[in-house]
Amino acid sequence: MEYDGSAVSAKSATLKLSEMGERTKQLGSAMQDPNRQRKLILVIVCVALLLDNMLYMVIVPIIPDYLVDLETEQAARTHANSSVSRANRDNLDIQIGVLFASKAILQLMVNPLSGTFIDRVGYDIPLLIGLLIMFVSTCIFAFAENYGTLFAARSLQGLGSAFADTSGIAMIADRYTEEAERSRALGVALAFISFGSLVAPPFGGVLYEFAGKRVPFIVLASVCLADGVLLLTVIRPFSNGARANMPVGTPIYRLMTDPYIAVVAGALTVCNIPLAFLEPTISSWMESTMNASKWEMGLIWLPAFFPHVLGVYVTVRLAARYPELQWFYGALGMVIIGGSSCTVPACRTPGQLMLPLCGVCFGIALVDTALLPTLAFLVDVRHVSVYGSVYAIADISYSLAYALGPVVAGQIVHNLGFVQLNLGMGLVNVLYAPALLLLRCVCQMKKSCSERNVLLEEEPKGLYDSIRMQERRLRRKGLCTTTVNENELSETPRSLSEEESSGPELT
Repeated sequence: MEYDGSAVSAKSATLKLSEMGERTKQLGSAMQDPNRQRKLILVIVCVALLLDNMLYMVIVPIIPDYLVDLETEQAARTHANSSVSRANRDNLDIQIGVLFASKAILQLMVNPLSGTFIDRVGYDIPLLIGLLIMFVSTCIFAFAENYGTLFAARSLQGLGSAFADTSGIAMIADRYTEEAERSRALGVALAFISFGSLVAPPFGGVLYEFAGKRVPFIVLASVCLADGVLLLTVIRPFSNGARANMPVGTPIYRLMTDPYIAVVAGALTVCNIPLAFLEPTISSWMESTMNASKWEMGLIWLPAFFPHVLGVYVTVRLAARYPELQWFYGALGMVIIGGSSCTVPACRTPGQLMLPLCGVCFGIALVDTALLPTLAFLVDVRHVSVYGSVYAIADISYSLAYALGPVVAGQIVHNLGFVQLNLGMGLVNVLYAPALLLLRCVCQMKKSCSERNVLLEEEPKGLYDSIRMQERRLRRKGLCTTTVNENELSETPRSLSEEESSGPELT
């Protein structure tokens, strides 16, 4: 009887192991499915962007108070007056401004190199490198005990962002080749960016108040580590043998000289200036004009998340129906940003102030959602369809605004005043909006085939061209193709027989 019972138990255990193995095999095959893998990659990239922007903003309610405590402890140890003097307060403001700007400054310097690196090795390894660096910098933040260590951690975060942000957005653009799908996927990524930026200050403030300085950073570091493990599981970056067949991307200096890409990059910088300049200056202005409390200063940004998501949704829906008007959505967003920025100084209560800030975030959503897919489209039709360098240029545009904000905005307010700062930012956005008219002829090309035309007299160069030629062959039903070079844009209708006779097809 005992022998029969053990045999039954062994048989049951064998069946369970077999079922587990079958489920594991099904899970592995499901993860290799292209559509499922695209969705998982979108999730991984969105979590990475969420983490980066939470790390950028989570220190807003933590660092000023923490540095004051460090200054007070240092004064107490030297038997000096334990209160922070006015001179020390001014020095502290400079330290906070430099600390906030250090991430964007290093990101600005590294992006040209990271964009070229991404074009050479692909998108997955740089994303993993960025997540690893962000994890290390977050852990350093959690256990830092002096200003020098905080500065090193903040700068290191900028290095990680230069790899993670650029490779993540470029990976989305590469995996979603259709314009409507690409706009939708980039819109989802922008929503996560907005959510991370706006939810981080209350998240960090609450945990700092009730659990201490280390807990917010430990939580974010844990999520960052989990996202890196998921990336290794889904993509397996070190086992991708097709990386050697990647085409050579257009150098970043040539992309910067492209007039259309330069117009888009300028718009991304100008539209983010109001947000970058208001973040370090609006709290002191609220304190002096509204006598606002700390919680009111932190919560005025939270409602802006909803119009930002609304702006993303509206732009994605409009772009799907009227893709030739992407330039108009961006120009409209810049006008909304300009008008909202000019109305900020007229507000007299925190409730009134929320309205123009919502307008600024709504306008930024219109500009970003319309122009980020346009960058990928411009690379497709005018250059090589490799997106690392072009999104490094976009990241440079953002970093330029946020590097200048903490350093320049305070000086402008001190010398000219808060009202003049907002009027100037609004005027710059309104005046730049007509420049997007230059994109009108480019966006009209979306009615034709949007993939980069590969010269069929030559064999396909690498994985990206091969995939696009396969997709184009499946979709082709006597449609026209677009013949594009770097200096001019022209549409040449060609019949199916003419196209097939011009060179060998991929079989």
